[in-house]
Amino acid sequence: MKKILIAAFVFTIQFFIAQNVYLTKVEKTHENKDKFLYKISEEIKNAEYLGEIEVQGFSKYDADIFSLIYKKAKEIGANTFSLKPFEAVDGSPQNFNPSNYRLALYYLPKEKLQNQTGHLYLFASSGKNQKIAVNKVDYVISPRSYLVIKTTPEEVYTISTKKLLGSAIKIQPKENSSNQYFQISATKIKADETGKGGLNLKSGDIIGLEKSYAEFLSVIYNKQKAE
Repeated sequence: MKKILIAAFVFTIQFFIAQNVYLTKVEKTHENKDKFLYKISEEIKNAEYLGEIEVQGFSKYDADIFSLIYKKAKEIGANTFSLKPFEAVDGSPQNFNPSNYRLALYYLPKEKLQNQTGHLYLFASSGKNQKIAVNKVDYVISPRSYLVIKTTPEEVYTISTKKLLGSAIKIQPKENSSNQYFQISATKIKADETGKGGLNLKSGDIIGLEKSYAEFLSVIYNKQKAE
């Protein structure tokens, strides 16, 4: 009986802290085979409004939440979205709340998208501060935050985690190259892939992100100044 009560308590706690994604409004649907779901702002005036999604509850598993949002957006043919703040009593927009927010869904032809080139986005993982260097300039990115660095065509950018056994990559954007997105992960300890039972310590990874997911993170994470 005690075990049943404990299991019920755990289930109840998980229920209340779970994050749920709802398609709360469908104005219309749009037929298209677009695989992307990009963030828009100024382009809204040229976009076709389709509906709204509401996210309730907080979760640190951002990729899982985005997967649910993506599936519901595609149910009505959306290929773009924007944050739609809730309004306060006086009609002013409320501050973003990661435990409850709305996304407006749209259809917009891809050729009408703006600000898709010339920037480097660097996201911290959700756990702790992440140290990183870009061309020997040091940054500390707070949890659930990101930096945006404007890039110059043909210039080489070296991104390093500055840690023992950490990662480093080089990128060289071309003229009109698409924005690039990376996430800096926390320290990892994993099983030895040789099967000999040892452990591998990796003190930092730089992970390339798919554009749609990265643009979702840019909505729910805080933007830091690249000082």
